[in-house]
Amino acid sequence: MRTAVHGMPRIGPRRELKWALEAYWHGRSTRAQLEETAAGVRRRNWRAMQAAGIDFIPANDFSLYDHMLDAAVALGSVRPGIQLPPAGLDLDDYFAFARGGVIGGQPVAPLDLTKWFDTNYHHLVPELDRASGFRADPTKPLREMHEARGLGIDPTIAFIGPLTFLLRSRAVDGCDRLQLLDRLVDAYCEMLGRLAEEGASWVRLDEPVLVEDRDARELEMLEHAYRRLAECPRRPQLSVSTYFGHVGDAMATLVDLPVEGIGLDLCRGVENLALLEASGGARAKVLFAGVVDGRNVWVNDLARSLDLLDRCSKLATEVVVSTSCSLIHVPLSVVAETSIDPAVATRLAFAEEKLVELAVLARGAGMGRDAIADALADNRARLAAQGRRSPRRPPRGSVAARGDQPASSTAREQSDRRSPGLAERAEAQRRRFALPLLPTTTIGSFPQTAELRAARAAWRAGGSDDEHYRALLRAEIDRVVEIQEGVGLDVLVHGEPERDDMVRYFAANLTGFALTENGWVQSYGSRCVRPPILFGDVDRHGPITLEWARYAQSATARPMKAILTGPVTMVRWSFVRDDQPEETTALQVARAIRDELVDLQEAGIGIIQVDEPAFREGLPLRQAERASYLEWATSAFRTVSAAAKADTQVHTHMCYARFGDVLSALSELDVDVISLEAARSGMSLLDELGAASYAGGVGPGVYDVHSPEVPSVAEIEELLERALHIVGPDRLWVNPDCGLKTRRYEEAVPALGNMVEAAKRLRERLNR
Repeated sequence: MRTAVHGMPRIGPRRELKWALEAYWHGRSTRAQLEETAAGVRRRNWRAMQAAGIDFIPANDFSLYDHMLDAAVALGSVRPGIQLPPAGLDLDDYFAFARGGVIGGQPVAPLDLTKWFDTNYHHLVPELDRASGFRADPTKPLREMHEARGLGIDPTIAFIGPLTFLLRSRAVDGCDRLQLLDRLVDAYCEMLGRLAEEGASWVRLDEPVLVEDRDARELEMLEHAYRRLAECPRRPQLSVSTYFGHVGDAMATLVDLPVEGIGLDLCRGVENLALLEASGGARAKVLFAGVVDGRNVWVNDLARSLDLLDRCSKLATEVVVSTSCSLIHVPLSVVAETSIDPAVATRLAFAEEKLVELAVLARGAGMGRDAIADALADNRARLAAQGRRSPRRPPRGSVAARGDQPASSTAREQSDRRSPGLAERAEAQRRRFALPLLPTTTIGSFPQTAELRAARAAWRAGGSDDEHYRALLRAEIDRVVEIQEGVGLDVLVHGEPERDDMVRYFAANLTGFALTENGWVQSYGSRCVRPPILFGDVDRHGPITLEWARYAQSATARPMKAILTGPVTMVRWSFVRDDQPEETTALQVARAIRDELVDLQEAGIGIIQVDEPAFREGLPLRQAERASYLEWATSAFRTVSAAAKADTQVHTHMCYARFGDVLSALSELDVDVISLEAARSGMSLLDELGAASYAGGVGPGVYDVHSPEVPSVAEIEELLERALHIVGPDRLWVNPDCGLKTRRYEEAVPALGNMVEAAKRLRERLNR
C-alpha cells in the first residue's frame, strides 16, 4: 500500500525561512540568499519524506508567503487593474501584494487576510471582478518539480482547485465569481498542459470548499470544471483532494468526477467513509485515505486507522494511506523538544513523526497486522498513558510560581449573565471614565524589540535574576505609557512586554498545559506561533497579569486597559486534549480567566479586554453544526465577563476572519465594546454589523498593523467617516485592527499619532 502527504511545514526546523524573509524585507540580505534558504527548507522536507518511504511526495506545497497568493500569481490574476508581466512576477512585487508597497510606480495596498477555513493559518484573499482574465504561469511549480527530481523524486504537484480558488477570492464589484469559471479553467488547462510537457505524472487539486455547505449550482459548476479539465489535450493524472471535514451531499458529485483519484479526510471528516459507502465507492479511482490527522499532535490510533483502511479497501481500485491535510498546521518534530514531561511527550506526533505513522500503517494494511505487531503494542501503551490529564505547576517565573494567592470573591460563583443591562452599564461607565466622543486606544501589545526579546530569553535561561528582569519590564511599561500620553490616546495599555504570545503566556501560568521549545507553526508569511499543548485539567494557581496592570495604572492618570486572552481562543489556539468535549475544556479555561478578571477589578482596573480573535475561527464549517458551537462558545465567554461590575467596561477583540456568520452571536457575549479588523476590507464588515442586534461600542480597526506602511491622517479619517455613518458617534471607538507587537516603534508611533489626529478632526466637527 502506498503513502501520500499533502504538504510539510514551510518554515524550517529553526524558523530559517522567517529570519530569511525578514532579513530580505529589511535590506539585510539578498534575493539569492533568501532563495537559497527557501530551497534548503524544501530539500530538507523532501529528504525527510523520501527517507520515510513516502510515495506521493508533494511539490509546490511550499510558499514564500502564502499558497493562495501563489495560485493567483500562477493563474495570472491577483487584483483587478494590475497586469502581471508575461515573464513572471518580480519578487518584490509579490511581497507588495502581501505587505503593501509599490508595483510599477503604483502604490499597492496589501490583499485582505483571512483564516484558511477553521484553522489558525491566515491566507491572502485574491480579488476578482467581472473583467478578470487568467493566464497560466507555471514557473513556480515547474521549478520545484525539477528541484525534487534532482533528489530522485517524481513529485505530485499540489495546487488549489478552481472552485476553491474562486470561492476563497473576493469579488470587488459584486460579480458572480462562478461566471468566471470557464475563463479560469482555460488557464488551468494551459497549466496542466505545460506540466504534462515537462513530465509531471500527478497533479493534486485541493478543493476544501467541498466540506462547507455547497448548493446545487456550485456542485454543477464543480462537475463542469473537472469535465473540462479531463478533456484537456495533455494533462497529468489528477486527484481532487478535500480536507477539514466531510463532503456531505458533494460525495455523489465527487466520486463521479472524471479524475484518477480523490482524497478524503477520515479524521475530522470520519463521516466521509459512510458517505463513500452509500455512494457505491470511488469505483475505478485511487482513494487517498486521510487517516493520519494533519491538525493535531496526538499519536495516531493505529488499530482504528487500520480498521478504516480495511473498509476503504473495498471502495476503490487502490487505497493510498494519506495525511488528512497538509502538515503545515503542526510543528516539525518532537525530537526537538527536551523539556516536555515524558508522560505527555510519549503521546505526541508532529509532522516528521506522522511520516513514520504513514509508513507503519501502509505496512500493516498491506502485509497484515502481524507485520507491525511491535508497533501496535507500543501504540497501545502510548494510547493508554494518562499523562495528558496530570496537572503540573506553572514554570519558573510565572506569578503563580512566586506564591501569590488569588483574591477570593463571591463574584466567581454568580450567574453567567451580567446585570444590569448594556444601557445602564454604559451610563455607569460614562460617569466613571468621562471619555470623549470617538475615544482612542490600541488593542494591547506594543513593539517587541530585539533587546526585550533577548532580555526575556536570558531571564528564562537563568542568566538574569528576577528583580533585574522585572525592573526592565517596568521601564518598558513606563516607556509605552509615556509614548501613549505623548500621542494623546484616551485609554492606555501597558504594552505587554512580559508576553511573548497571547495564548502561550497564559498557558504558562495554568495547569494542564505543556509548552514546546521549538514547536513553531506558521500563521502567515513570516509570522509563527508555538501553540501550547492542552493535555489535562486547567486551573490557575494565582494572578497572572495583576502585577503589571497595577504598575501600569500607577504610572498614569488615564484609564489603563488590562488585556486577557479569552477561553475560546485559549482552546482554539492550542493543541487540545481529545478525551473530553471541547466545550468542557473551554469552561475549565473560562473559570480560570474569570478569576483573573475578578482580581483585576478588585485592584481598581476599570477597563478589561478579553481577547477572542479565534471566536469566528472555531465556527464549524457546516451550518447545521454552528448553533451548538455558538451556544457553548458564548457561554464560556460569559463565564468570564459576568464577573464584571456595572462600571467595569469589558472589551473584546476579534481579527482576520469573515465575521458575517457570527455577528448575530456578538450580543450574546454581553460585552461593552468590541474591536474588529476592518481596515483591509474598507469597513465593509460594518454594513453587516449595522444589521445585527449588537448595541455596544464598536472599534473597527482603522489601519492595518500587518503592513509596514504608515497610514496618513486622511486615509484614517476616510475610514472613520464610513464607520460614523453606520455606527454613529456615541458608539464608535478608534483603534488599530490588531496588536502592534510585530511592528517597529518607528512605524507604530507615527501611525498612532495619525490615528489620534484623525479622531480629533472628526471630534471637532461633531462638537461644533
